[in-house]
Amino acid sequence: MESEQAMAATVSTRLTTFKYSNRVLLKTILERRDGGLELAGERVVVGGWVKSSKEVRKEPVPLIVGDHRPNEPEPRSDVSCTEILQSRIPFLRAIVKILGGSGGHYPLGEKLEAAVHKPPPPSTVFLKVSDGSCVATLQVVVESSLAPPSQLLHTGTCIIVEGLLQQSLVHGTNVIELRVDTVHHIGTVDYSKYSLAKKRVPLDKLRDFCHIRARTTTVASVMRIRNALDFAAHTFCQNHGFLSVQVPILTTTDCKGFSEKFQVTSLFGKAGEKEEPHHKAIAELEGVSLDVIKAAVKEKSNLVEELKRTDSNKEALDAAVQDLRKANELASQLEAREKTKPKTSQKVDNVKSSEDFFSSPTYLTCSGRMHLESYACALGNVYSFGPRFQADKEESPKHAAEMWMFEVELAFSQLEDAINCADDFLKFLCKWVLENCPEDMKFVSQRIDKTRADRLHSVISSSFERISYTEALDAIKKVTEKKIDTKIEWGAALTEADLSYLADEIFKKPVIIYNYPKEAKPFYVRLNDDGKTVAAFDIVVPKAGKLISGSQNEERITILTTRVKELGLAREQYEWYLDLRRHGTVKHSGFSLEFDLMVLFSTGLTDVRDVIPFPRSYGKADY
Repeated sequence: MESEQAMAATVSTRLTTFKYSNRVLLKTILERRDGGLELAGERVVVGGWVKSSKEVRKEPVPLIVGDHRPNEPEPRSDVSCTEILQSRIPFLRAIVKILGGSGGHYPLGEKLEAAVHKPPPPSTVFLKVSDGSCVATLQVVVESSLAPPSQLLHTGTCIIVEGLLQQSLVHGTNVIELRVDTVHHIGTVDYSKYSLAKKRVPLDKLRDFCHIRARTTTVASVMRIRNALDFAAHTFCQNHGFLSVQVPILTTTDCKGFSEKFQVTSLFGKAGEKEEPHHKAIAELEGVSLDVIKAAVKEKSNLVEELKRTDSNKEALDAAVQDLRKANELASQLEAREKTKPKTSQKVDNVKSSEDFFSSPTYLTCSGRMHLESYACALGNVYSFGPRFQADKEESPKHAAEMWMFEVELAFSQLEDAINCADDFLKFLCKWVLENCPEDMKFVSQRIDKTRADRLHSVISSSFERISYTEALDAIKKVTEKKIDTKIEWGAALTEADLSYLADEIFKKPVIIYNYPKEAKPFYVRLNDDGKTVAAFDIVVPKAGKLISGSQNEERITILTTRVKELGLAREQYEWYLDLRRHGTVKHSGFSLEFDLMVLFSTGLTDVRDVIPFPRSYGKADY
């Protein structure tokens, strides 16, 4: 009895079935040091999708009567009439041809062949099967006597089969294969309509088939890396005593103080005849001063003019022109709204208060940090993970309308504490991916970017460069002003190209930039003693750009109230936020990780839409 239990324990440690479907995950077979060879002889049930296939036909052995040798076994004496007739069809056809002449129509021959149906020759089907648990595929061998090969051969076919694991007879990528003796399920494919019927479909084309693209090796690897980063982020926070808090997706507050938001309403169809409907969720600016926008337009116009004097910094010019265009569009929208507001605002407000689902204008959140603050000021250290939305029509490989953010808030902390936490957090994520996704990272290095693992190692081992905004601007000015022969004024926005240049070319390692001009950051960031800068920071990584933004938030109610007034924000929207300063205020700080961009950096891909399961961008939300 004890020996039987010991044997059972040995088998269970060698191979474990998935608890909820009684099948073995392929990663438990294929990701062993010996490739699964030690499991030869084990009976398993596996399920997955066919990645590639091959059919090998077996040639039938002809029956020759009278050709018997003494040392060989006696020929079969129970040959069926069907087999005899099949072997004699050529002979009978020849007789008919002689009797009936040549070139004619011979119904006798057709009747003979029709009467004796010739079954297809036996064959063996070799399938490369993946269940999504790992990069590698398992070779599955199925005899035609178990299932029709025509049902098994197409890419995308789903199968559940049972059999014995055996050492592969053919030396190749797999040392182990599954010899099937039972077929439990076949999910066939309409191959003429299957989106992945062709090999190597480009990533941009796969975006049209988000519901099925995870079956490709590349997207599957990206999703496993994304899962690892998700788990790592939660693990870091839980290990350091942070509590998970779910912040709302629907909000009445502009959490950045200056952003394009999706408005949520249930009025379309009710007030549609009175108002001009656009989308179920429309981008609209609320509580933003027109004067602030006009000042931004003027500043951006000056920058464009400076950059136009030379073609040596075309990337920066393109970015500046795009920023200027957006600012002009914003100003036009505000001016148009100001002109129509006296005529329509009362009517719309009356309709909203009486008929809309929510009594106040409501939006999809663009940040969860303000709501997270309220729980940090009660629970201490908290974090949240979820989608954030921005109605920005910008076409950018690093932007989508819906992006996931990992946000952290720390009570009783200042700017330096948040920077240190973000530094450790980013390094932890990079290390986790390398240690827990070795096969996926190997695939990424082979098929996407051979330097990707080295870049992750570089983040882990680097001491991040810490410089103020002023120091960063000076470093950029030394290079830029020589090229365009003009001065860059303090307060100018650091473009994406500027940030990348700092990390990629000047310091050649991750850079932390802190103490930004107050105009460049949200209203709630703590004002520094100089009255011009605020306690905000960004972490910029080579070949990735800005991954983390953070700040120490303003705990002084008088200064926060002044900032709200300066920016022309609707104070009534922020009374609950000001309450946190009225009742038991405390210094606190936090940061946000652009999670999708972290996945982009880890995989070496270049477009954020390829690392989001179902990306939403301007003009496209098909699922």
